[in-house]
Amino acid sequence: MEERPGDDRPQLPPPSLWPVGFAVGIVCLLVGLVVSWPAAAVGAGLTLVFGFLWARDVTSGTSSVPAEPAHEGEAAVPEPEPGERFPRNKFLEGATLGLGAVIGGIVTLPAVGFAVLPGFVKQKQHEVDLGPITDFEEGKWQIATFMRDPAQGEITRRTAFIRNNGDLDGKPSFTIISNRCAHLGCPVQPGGPLFERQKKELKTTNGEVQLIPTLPAAGFICPCHGGAYDQEGNRTAGPPVRGLDRYEFVIRNGRLVLGSTFSVAEVQGSGKTARIKRYQLQGPGQPVDGIESWMYPLQPPH
Repeated sequence: MEERPGDDRPQLPPPSLWPVGFAVGIVCLLVGLVVSWPAAAVGAGLTLVFGFLWARDVTSGTSSVPAEPAHEGEAAVPEPEPGERFPRNKFLEGATLGLGAVIGGIVTLPAVGFAVLPGFVKQKQHEVDLGPITDFEEGKWQIATFMRDPAQGEITRRTAFIRNNGDLDGKPSFTIISNRCAHLGCPVQPGGPLFERQKKELKTTNGEVQLIPTLPAAGFICPCHGGAYDQEGNRTAGPPVRGLDRYEFVIRNGRLVLGSTFSVAEVQGSGKTARIKRYQLQGPGQPVDGIESWMYPLQPPH
């Protein structure tokens, strides 16, 4: 048989688009972890499908030029014994790919887990004891300064605007508003005088709590970019995209205890009769309702 040029070169699999699809799936998966879970699911699906097709092509030994059967021609070799079902090269290819996948998973998964998962693990919210409710005169505003987690120090210091609304159905009612502006997070100030001479400093189980009476007749104002809010925290002017965040609270043994923070779209009414449309805590500048809220990345739990 006449030997053709190039017959001595190994026949490689033809070009394939599966690696491109696999790479696109990986990109979609990583972007989806930041943007939204549906996008991450699509990326995972593409990665699995194209990865399977790519691996199948590699392990099938597809050749662009059909090879002459080994038991035919001048250099024929005897057919394999009946017991030999899988050629050695296929076994070695499969074993190599499998071992590579295992090693890749061992190396990649821990790194991805440490990089991505901590942001999505529910963070512990520390309760804050602000002292006896008798320190909060009904109908009056107080500026409370406290540490969210004294063990972490000054970095956890927070400020809230607190008003005792009186009793509602036999239970104390409070309005507790965060001073974090819903635009870029600047510290919001009361639109009225502060009565520094009436300042109180309390010792509680959470360390020192400072209370300063105030009269925010004009609501609350952000000095950074001109954001303005009414006394219920509703946006009235400026660039903020929503109202001020609020704190949950409980009354425990006659003491006011703060809980988690939540975001607010709108407050209807005022005081103890206010109706609050609340959402999971979001970052500054992020809308919590409407079509605009769909355009923001998925937020880790706070």
